[in-house]
Amino acid sequence: MRVTDRAVPYNRARLENGRIGVRKWFIVSAVGRDRPGIVADLAQLVFDCEANLEDSRMTLLGNEFAAILLCSGQAPDLDERLARGSKRLEWENRLTVFIRPLEGEPRPAVPAPGTRLYAIETQGMDRAGIVAGICRALADHHVNIADLHSSTLPSPSGAALYRMNVLVEVPDSLDPARLAKALEERGAQLGVDVSIAPA
Repeated sequence: MRVTDRAVPYNRARLENGRIGVRKWFIVSAVGRDRPGIVADLAQLVFDCEANLEDSRMTLLGNEFAAILLCSGQAPDLDERLARGSKRLEWENRLTVFIRPLEGEPRPAVPAPGTRLYAIETQGMDRAGIVAGICRALADHHVNIADLHSSTLPSPSGAALYRMNVLVEVPDSLDPARLAKALEERGAQLGVDVSIAPA
């Protein structure tokens, strides 16, 4: 399961009961053995803490379900309530939950100002080092990864076929042709095909 992103409101504060409440942002990440109800439990935790679920990514990896949630709220004890609630989920539902406060507000929506959005697809026979090699080439060109999804599928021959799709923010100062050439060269070293196109 994958929950797509949506527009994130940037309310700094609002008037409530005659007082100004400062909005605080938290990342909640959780991992646990896959079963029905994990998403409901996490969403209930956010709701019970009088927080708003702003954005999320959730997926099944192996036999574990992993989730990352962005939530916000104005309760002065929101961090404590989230911590208590996560401990309860860990105890009752055998989830591993981490709470991390954001420093400041969420960043601008993808693509960030001064960048263009591109999609990169990598495909080839599965081998060690594909992700490391392609991502290092992107980092060397100061390209930021906004989203990455990879999977291993059986090929007609029965060998494992590796596929990786990456959504990246390419700086306006970088010529896409130069990036494409660097990715093609890295792909040749790794024995995989790499393509890049505007998203």
